[in-house]
Amino acid sequence: MSDDAPADEPTKDEIQRALKAFKKRLKLYKRDDESKLGGGAFSSGKASGIVGIRLPDGHRPETWAALEAKKRIKRIPGTQTYELLPPPGSK
Repeated sequence: MSDDAPADEPTKDEIQRALKAFKKRLKLYKRDDESKLGGGAFSSGKASGIVGIRLPDGHRPETWAALEAKKRIKRIPGTQTYELLPPPGSK
């Protein structure tokens, strides 16, 4: 670890890996939801209604708190799920 970061603060690499894991898990759940039967035989499918997921295991709570502070993820009030926010500077 570098001398300028406290021991409990996540590194940039940890934050990037956690965000990547979150995006992959969200994409997986959305694709699974879209692939369910019932869209109709001649339809192009249906859009997923999933907007948030529970945080993937394997990352420290401090890492998720850092992502929340950077406005990359946001907790959905009243649930244990988080949604992905657009990167800063994009619309």
